[in-house]
Amino acid sequence: MIKSYWKQVVAFFVVAASLISCSTVPITGRSQLSLFPSSQMAEMGLTNYNSFLKEAKLSDNKEQTDMVKRVGTNIANAVEKYMKDHGYESQLANFDWEFNLVEDDTPNAWCMPGGKVVFYTGILPYTKNEDGLAVVMGHEIAHAVAKHGNERMSHAMGVQAVAAGLQVALQEKPQQTQQIYMAAFGLGAQYGMMLPYSRKHEYEADKMGLIFMSMAGYNPEEAVDFWTRMSQMGGQKPPEFMSTHPADESRIKQIEANMAEAKSYAK
Repeated sequence: MIKSYWKQVVAFFVVAASLISCSTVPITGRSQLSLFPSSQMAEMGLTNYNSFLKEAKLSDNKEQTDMVKRVGTNIANAVEKYMKDHGYESQLANFDWEFNLVEDDTPNAWCMPGGKVVFYTGILPYTKNEDGLAVVMGHEIAHAVAKHGNERMSHAMGVQAVAAGLQVALQEKPQQTQQIYMAAFGLGAQYGMMLPYSRKHEYEADKMGLIFMSMAGYNPEEAVDFWTRMSQMGGQKPPEFMSTHPADESRIKQIEANMAEAKSYAK
């Protein structure tokens, strides 16, 4: 039984490995695993986006809402230009851009696969101005363009397959496999595998976002000021190795290292 299952697991990763070379993140050139069709990801994104908007309250501040839509449109145009100029245009086939501002004190923003973007009013005190808003907009759009959600789901699918195989082994030889299982899928999966993977995405989205905002005519140097303000927002933060987001100092240092390249894309 165990041998049969492991053949299936090995087959899964053989197929997955063959797909990695066919999926490349724009700008960084990193190979990635993306098992789910982009059309399916966009459909799921639209469903969740519409469900969210049914429960959320759209902001009635016209000036702020117009700014979110304006910055979003400018960066989306820059993304489309970059993708077309570098042969990635087909990766935007399922994108239908939309930008909204909702009343929520949480300092947050996100972009669903397919280009559905939501900003919360709670992040505006930290963005401060249009350039600051472009930092966040570029970052969140970059997550979607880089297909980070697809990659995370694909990776989790592989982790679950291996976990299921170990659960079969636990039933047959519990004493010999219990310690391995706990190390790999207890603290091991929480701190050693899944979270560092997420930080890789954050650094990648930071770099891509800087380039997109620079192409759109915004000042990428505002990213340093924005993340400095975020670092001062208060509240206890976990150490970097336990966080899905990079430590503020590490993030700012990397942003500064990418600044010259980002500025080279300026209009």
